[in-house]
Amino acid sequence: MIHGAAHGGWCWDKVVPLLEGLGHTAIAPDLPGHGQDATPAAEVTLESYVDCVCRLLDEQPEPVVLVGHSMGGISISQAAEYRPGKIRTLVYLTALLLENGDAFIPVPSIETETAEPEPEAVRTALEERPFWTVSSDLAACTYKDEQVQDLFYNDCSPQDIAWAKSQVVPQPVGPLLGRLAITGQNFGRVPRVYIECLEDQALRPEHQKRLYTRLPCSQVLSLNTGHSPFLSAPEELVRLLVSI
Repeated sequence: MIHGAAHGGWCWDKVVPLLEGLGHTAIAPDLPGHGQDATPAAEVTLESYVDCVCRLLDEQPEPVVLVGHSMGGISISQAAEYRPGKIRTLVYLTALLLENGDAFIPVPSIETETAEPEPEAVRTALEERPFWTVSSDLAACTYKDEQVQDLFYNDCSPQDIAWAKSQVVPQPVGPLLGRLAITGQNFGRVPRVYIECLEDQALRPEHQKRLYTRLPCSQVLSLNTGHSPFLSAPEELVRLLVSI
């Protein structure tokens, strides 16, 4: 189970014991620069995220159900390109299901699509998002405290909101800019399931629908929750995961 932007493995704390109670092995890592991982934000890239996921896949004795939440969808797609035989099913939980060449924040280079974009172009693209502030060195974006609850936890309890807000970290910029590189031969042969969250304020339902319509999935399942069903409706989420 791969977390999204600014989060960590902690966000699955309610889900892990429920899955384990049903006999599953449930693994919820911290990606580099998140949770308990102390990698400096300036050193974190999309590839470092994916390397972390691939190392875990290589350690497993059998193919896994690989779940990506929100921005975690990019990591699981790229991991499927590199390790298609290690994944039974990809599950996109209100997640970014992107096509080849797409990025969370696409910033074109002046010269070529593969060259590094100019710093000022990066800053401009990042600062277009009103829900975070950008560090002076362009290493990380910090979600504004007043926005976090509405975006991520609009249907969560006050206790869960307070706990989650205390865990959220600045989001490294590198993975926001990384472009997906996937093919039909590898990524394309791994079955995909999308779980849409119908009260989501961060990745709105109409955007989710555009994603899974553009890149169809074998199943589309629904939860009447906000962006963080692992906090607000863990039992319902586990029921869907087990059904998959």
